[in-house]
Amino acid sequence: DAQGKKAPISKLADTVAGYFVPTVMTIAVVASIIWMLLGHDITFVLTIFVSVLVIACPCALGLATPTAIMVGTGLGANHGILIKSGEALEISHKVDAVVLDKTGTITEGKPTVMQVISHSESEEKLLQIAASCEQVSEHPLGAAIVNGAKDRGIELEKVVEFQSITGQGIEAIIAEKTYYIGNKKLCVEQKIDFSEYEEEALQIAGKGQTPMFVASGGKVIGIVSVADTVKETSKAAIQKIKELGIEVHMLTGDNRLTAEYIGETVGVDHVIAEVLPNDKASVVEVLQKEGKCVMMVGDGINDAGALRQSDIGISVDSAVDIAKESADIILLEKDLMVLEDGVLEGRKTFGNINKYINMTA
Repeated sequence: DAQGKKAPISKLADTVAGYFVPTVMTIAVVASIIWMLLGHDITFVLTIFVSVLVIACPCALGLATPTAIMVGTGLGANHGILIKSGEALEISHKVDAVVLDKTGTITEGKPTVMQVISHSESEEKLLQIAASCEQVSEHPLGAAIVNGAKDRGIELEKVVEFQSITGQGIEAIIAEKTYYIGNKKLCVEQKIDFSEYEEEALQIAGKGQTPMFVASGGKVIGIVSVADTVKETSKAAIQKIKELGIEVHMLTGDNRLTAEYIGETVGVDHVIAEVLPNDKASVVEVLQKEGKCVMMVGDGINDAGALRQSDIGISVDSAVDIAKESADIILLEKDLMVLEDGVLEGRKTFGNINKYINMTA
């Protein structure tokens, strides 16, 4: 399907051919008339006419662009990059800003429980409360807390009521008691006193971990910290992308301290933290308004809008279906090192096309 679609650069080849073909035909007709006026027979005149057409008519100009795109998409597939259209391949060579979603793109996407802190409850009791509340949650951090409790052999209680609060956390009722689990925004919005644990939360965030406040009765009763391991290849891949003259932005809903720690670890240019899922597309739009050609890389449901908004969206084969459907390019490997190959493939392909068009013109 990608090989059959016409990329925007094909219009340039068509435009050149639009002027070139009539010119060649005119020259062929004029040459034929001149030789006819000089007294040559019709066979010779037709030979001149056909010779000029065959030699000068730019047949290859119309074939070069689709052939180059076909080769480019084929080579991309060999490198584990599935390109959905010629347009996506072309845009990839214009990219000057890449936005990387943190979870599952820069990191492994498999967070684990690092610390359990409480001044009033035992570690086991606090983790039981948090995991019991999170057991029906679909958020990766919630799943990490549940897995952490199961690994310790903690038995979970039944959830009576559950509500997810977008970009903040959850509210749940267990044994007729209401609990809130989430970030600082949740505490502020629900008017929960977190002052007793504020300093510890800052220290946890400074280590690159995400502090999850556990609250009940209008105050925080403890913190469960969760961390997601950075992929081994992320730092090297980001450095290679930057060497191509591309700005790298990291996008995340994590608190700023945690995000900046990870951003500094992998060497991104800009860290955009504490972004609500609904605002990811807006972040991409702001960069576009600054005149940048934006490539967005993500794999979650929350990334779908940003993938659509970006000039070129990239997802991975293991991503959720809506992210893959929204993306223009699919990476078969969950490795950012492949990303550089995609950009280079686009630059090489369209460098060759432009070179041929210029030579022909």
